[in-house]
Amino acid sequence: MQGLSAPRMGSVAAVSHRVLVVDDDPTVSDVVRRYLEQEGCQVRLVGDGLAALAAVETEMPDIVVLDLMMPGIDGLEVCRRLRRGAPDLPVVMLTALGEESDRVLGLEVGADDYVTKPFSPRELVLRIRSVLRRTVAPVPPAASATVVDGDLTADTGRRIARLGGEILPLTTREFDLLEFLMRHPARAWSRAELLDKVWGWQFGDHSTVTVHVRRLREKIEADPASPRRILTAWGVGYRYERVSGDV
Repeated sequence: MQGLSAPRMGSVAAVSHRVLVVDDDPTVSDVVRRYLEQEGCQVRLVGDGLAALAAVETEMPDIVVLDLMMPGIDGLEVCRRLRRGAPDLPVVMLTALGEESDRVLGLEVGADDYVTKPFSPRELVLRIRSVLRRTVAPVPPAASATVVDGDLTADTGRRIARLGGEILPLTTREFDLLEFLMRHPARAWSRAELLDKVWGWQFGDHSTVTVHVRRLREKIEADPASPRRILTAWGVGYRYERVSGDV
């Protein structure tokens, strides 16, 4: 991990957020804790997967920072279990540098974001800030209306998506991506553009978008292999096609 001092940075938000840090390396955990506390966060440290699940049961955090490799049950299994019980709980996963398969697996099981080791604590804080901004920031009045396409709705204010009246178990980023695409139908977006518009990244791994699109299709399409709503724009990226003719 790069840098061990904890300089003052801009606040993640005006309120104090509860962050659960799950890592079996006490040096990494301590540095992350100090940086987050400088941001005004309340930080709880645990060293293994079972302790992480117990901590969430005891007090629901606002976000989880989860190491992939841990003794006992690993970060992937922890993330799977968290998604079953708390699908909208933001998770930022820590993965090994250069292991693209690990990053993709983390996204596949529901991580909202990832940071590769070795990482700078500043980068981690910025990623956490980005995820929290979307989950807790006030919604501008002009964007607060529910987006509707047939039996699919996305309520921006409550951050709830429904299909056929049933609530969809979407992660933070999945909801963000779905809502953005529904608000901009028929236009083809490249993966780089979606990373910028939805994740707020000017650069990053395009597989992040690919995995989130795949997960969304599995949740909103009757046949994910032949999607009707989120279509592939060959040579470009993806576009959203309304199934309802109403605008």
